Amino acid sequence: MTVRISSLESGSLNTDSLDPSSLDPSSLDPISLDPSRQDAGNLTDPEVIDLHPAPADMQRLVIEGLSRSPKQLPAWFLYDDEGSRLFELICEQPEYSLTRTETALLESEAAAIAAALGQGVLMEFGAGSARKVGPLLEAMALQAAPAGATQAGPIPARPAYVALDISASHLQEACDRLQRRHPQVPMLGICCDYSQLEALPSHPLLNGQAHLGFFPGSSLGNFEPAAAQELLAQFRHLLGPGGKLLIGIDQPKASERLEAAYNDRAGVSAAFARNLLTRLNRDLAGDFNPQAFRYRARWQPAESHIEMALVSEGPQSVRLAGHTWTFADDEALITETSAKYSADAFLALAAPAGWHGAARWSDPNDDLCLHLLVQSD
Repeated sequence: MTVRISSLESGSLNTDSLDPSSLDPSSLDPISLDPSRQDAGNLTDPEVIDLHPAPADMQRLVIEGLSRSPKQLPAWFLYDDEGSRLFELICEQPEYSLTRTETALLESEAAAIAAALGQGVLMEFGAGSARKVGPLLEAMALQAAPAGATQAGPIPARPAYVALDISASHLQEACDRLQRRHPQVPMLGICCDYSQLEALPSHPLLNGQAHLGFFPGSSLGNFEPAAAQELLAQFRHLLGPGGKLLIGIDQPKASERLEAAYNDRAGVSAAFARNLLTRLNRDLAGDFNPQAFRYRARWQPAESHIEMALVSEGPQSVRLAGHTWTFADDEALITETSAKYSADAFLALAAPAGWHGAARWSDPNDDLCLHLLVQSD
């Protein structure tokens, strides 16, 4: 297939850009995408549906953020291409254990988690590189067709995987890589802003099976509590009646550990934060001097979050987004916060969004929890 990123407008699939000569006729049959009706052959070329998410008004958000006291910008500003590369390096630093802990927990508890989830379509919100979902797909596949089982009656539905993210090209790369590792799992990417999505697109892979949400990485901690509740409510809306949600939540721990995790000795976290200023200079005609700011990561127990900031080294003025912004000596520009929730605190946060806890799994040190949420009546 020469083109795999399709465009969905007004509920219909746009296939104008496809090369008919390169298509297997069965690839145009919706039944071929139904995981309960496919044969055991390998799958290739996962499809990505591009819903054309509207670009954020970065200039407006910058003006709003720098007009606040204290100054603060949305955390997603950190993740341009260079920021994403630096974050991958942060995850490899010895001080930053969250990614390793969650990955190990998913690997060790995959069978139990898959049994609690049940069969359905696993939908990963903010899939990014989709590097953590593999053990779950393997465990769900084994439960659908246990080793040594003989086939009698209808073919059981195989697990399917749907990745939702804001970048169509990154989605295609992630789905391609994951499909090679799990060639018998039907896969679909949806390029969208899932926080604003009114409904999932109509697609055979999304029809007739339970929707099982997956939101790893403790990413919910980057949201203020009210916004976190709104996002949890949005997940419930998108997953639909009977949907479940598996979510990773980092838990409070000693302040020394947290501050070291977000300010590693190698200086990768500091470079990650300073790259924000480089991005602002490039995208909004700014004149920040990144070296005129020092990086700080500080645990704030009252809010139960760690705050990352760039702190002005002396009074200075900066031109950005058509405005002049002044920074006093030692004034902070908050780049990101990361809340840490105990198990009880997280469930209390989730309850107003219509969720309650069904199960949870934790590492031996109780640093991180994977919560399985089900919908409240």
